[in-house]
Amino acid sequence: MGRIDVEQIPYEDYTNRQLAAVPLAVLALALAVIAIAYLVTGTPVALGFEFTGGTVITFSADDTSTDEVRDLLAEFETETIRSVGVGNDYEVETQLEETDEMEGIIEEEYGDDSIQAVEVRSAQFGGDTQREALLGVALAFAGMSILVALMFRTVVPSVAVVASAFSDIMIPLALMNVFGIELTLGAVAALLMIIGYSVDSDILLNNHVLKRHGTFYESAYRAMRTGVSMTLTSIAAMATMAIVARLLGIPLLDDIALILVFGLVADLMNTYLLNMSLLRWYKFEGVKR
Repeated sequence: MGRIDVEQIPYEDYTNRQLAAVPLAVLALALAVIAIAYLVTGTPVALGFEFTGGTVITFSADDTSTDEVRDLLAEFETETIRSVGVGNDYEVETQLEETDEMEGIIEEEYGDDSIQAVEVRSAQFGGDTQREALLGVALAFAGMSILVALMFRTVVPSVAVVASAFSDIMIPLALMNVFGIELTLGAVAALLMIIGYSVDSDILLNNHVLKRHGTFYESAYRAMRTGVSMTLTSIAAMATMAIVARLLGIPLLDDIALILVFGLVADLMNTYLLNMSLLRWYKFEGVKR
């Protein structure tokens, strides 16, 4: 892996307030988007099939398109109609739990053996899954916060890591609303991965600045050589996965990869602007505790 040259970043030319202004402004905008989504829909982000319940019908259809399938099923309330895989397979999501009429139309149009699978999930089961997923994210974030506090035993470095991780989660959630990505179990897994990645990059920076020899900027640049290279490589890998998954029609994988790209880009900004400004304030102006 080639080294990322970061020595010329002019941190000295900017105050701590200026460094923190950009990530805090982006966080404020993200929170505003999430709040508006909650007021309009009742949830901070659109929920997927696993959380709302309903039915997913998977079927094969030769010589057709997603638009033609949508026109065929126009009389029904459908959430999502999409092509899956590299063949002629399609997937229809609907909130309906009784889909006999819809299945009959599909079989009449595309053949008696066209339907491959019908998955039904009750709204109550979806609600239980939603609560468990949210509890898992909350526990992961709380556990991360406790671990960071035990590691550094000082307020400002610990707050810097937790604040960066919080922003790394809020920004992808807001962008999910913007790009119409639903919250699924896969998306929850992506958010959990973002928490872990965010903590890793922030701890890398904090450890170099607080526990290594050398000046503040020397230590910070050493951390950045590793951290920036690692993050940019991960962004490239996730972007590639998103493109390939979209081209091959692999369900959910493209959304998961895109969420990870959102989180990793946000992590670059939060780690090397927000966290850096808090660490610099702590080292030169703050009161150590």
